[in-house]
Amino acid sequence: MTPKRPNLLLVITDQQRADTVMPGGPCLTPNLQRLAAEGARFERCYAANPICSPSRASLFTGHLPHSHGVTDVTHAVPAPEAELRPGMPFWSRELARAGYRTGYFGKWHVERTERLEEYGFQEYETELRLVGVQEHRGELARSLRVSQPGYRDLLVAGVTEARADQTREHALVSRGVEFIERATPGEPWALVLSTEAPHDPYIAPREYFERYDPAAIPEPPSFADPMTDKPAIYRSIREAWQGLAWDDFAFATACYRALCSMLDDQVGRLLAALDATGQADDTLVVFTSDHGDYLGAHGLLFKGVPAFEEAYRVPLVMRGPGVAAGVSVSGPVSLLDLPRTLVRLLLGEEFDCQGGELTGWLTGEGVPASAAPGATASAPAVLASGAGAGAPGEAFAEFHGQRFRYTQRVLWRGDWKYVMNGFDQDELYDLANDPHELRNLAGDPSKRPVLEDMARRMWRWVKDTGDETLAEAHYGMFRFLPVGPDAG
Repeated sequence: MTPKRPNLLLVITDQQRADTVMPGGPCLTPNLQRLAAEGARFERCYAANPICSPSRASLFTGHLPHSHGVTDVTHAVPAPEAELRPGMPFWSRELARAGYRTGYFGKWHVERTERLEEYGFQEYETELRLVGVQEHRGELARSLRVSQPGYRDLLVAGVTEARADQTREHALVSRGVEFIERATPGEPWALVLSTEAPHDPYIAPREYFERYDPAAIPEPPSFADPMTDKPAIYRSIREAWQGLAWDDFAFATACYRALCSMLDDQVGRLLAALDATGQADDTLVVFTSDHGDYLGAHGLLFKGVPAFEEAYRVPLVMRGPGVAAGVSVSGPVSLLDLPRTLVRLLLGEEFDCQGGELTGWLTGEGVPASAAPGATASAPAVLASGAGAGAPGEAFAEFHGQRFRYTQRVLWRGDWKYVMNGFDQDELYDLANDPHELRNLAGDPSKRPVLEDMARRMWRWVKDTGDETLAEAHYGMFRFLPVGPDAG
């Protein structure tokens, strides 16, 4: 008799930073701490893009935005812009093909049709179409709004008297619990729950907001960064928040952290359902997010073209079959690596994509002794067999600028980070010695060899993933990078 394949429970939040689930971090997240202790935590997992739709399409296809075609938020631009290309691989299709019962509930934002049966999901309800789900925010007891001439007023954060069990997140997880409880013995299932929280506006129930004291939240070390050594557009974007004092940022941060704690409690409900139904040992649980949030870093809020760590680093926690307990990986990996990893762990098969595979780090096999269970790995690798683009210890991301058409490519290699800005000066950061990215080393003559090496490696990613628009940029007006395409 063929053994039952593992189940999959994947929770995707929206705009959640990696530090919200770190041990000793700023958020109260006991359920996610438990999940990581019983499995693996990736401390430096990077999104392939810092906005929703491109990142989510990469998470499901394992391809970069230039490859899958979704380069902007789908509702922000008209077709054929940000259009998913036909024939892209989806790991969810592979699970359905293999006999999994599949479900998807919550925010989609991968493509426009929202016909999820075409992507392998048999049961689904997306966005506000969740039947019977209404969010009861009620009157806000306190709020933060921004007003600027010619712009609509912007709600940033607020505290609501509505209970946590009246939120969309609670209703969404209730759908998930019901899906888990309907499991048929011997039939594997795969469930994706995708929340709106903690995306702005950060509207937190009072019961969670009261867990955090805004007055006790310190300014980020980069809050007062003048950014004079960074692209001018970064400084222009920060001007939207120039009327806010740190107390305002602290209030918004407290609301955001409150939402992260609320989500942690919802994860606890899901873990309890797995325990109650006897399926915990048979289920691969994955928790991640599509991108992060600045929350005052460099005087910014939300996300966007500034390519700082706070916008790109996301949580990645995994527990279940094929995952050893107590693994912590500190080197760079990517959400691009998740599709190949899921298909390998659940089906034992290969998945054709541009991302790598993390199974060696999860199981303790084929990795250095320093990455064995209970230890910390400092240089995660793309496995040689079926590897994606790039080299061990690297992560790569793209930003196509949304409707304003900024062009960026971001490369992490070990502790170095390079940002190719097609509209202004490049950036180079030594994250080991400057984790808050206060000093751009791209103009430092002593770091020129590092800058050129990182640029060469960027070009290698560009070529290996078929990004011909950049790879053929040899014309005179494009010759402003440290080295040209043929150096890669």
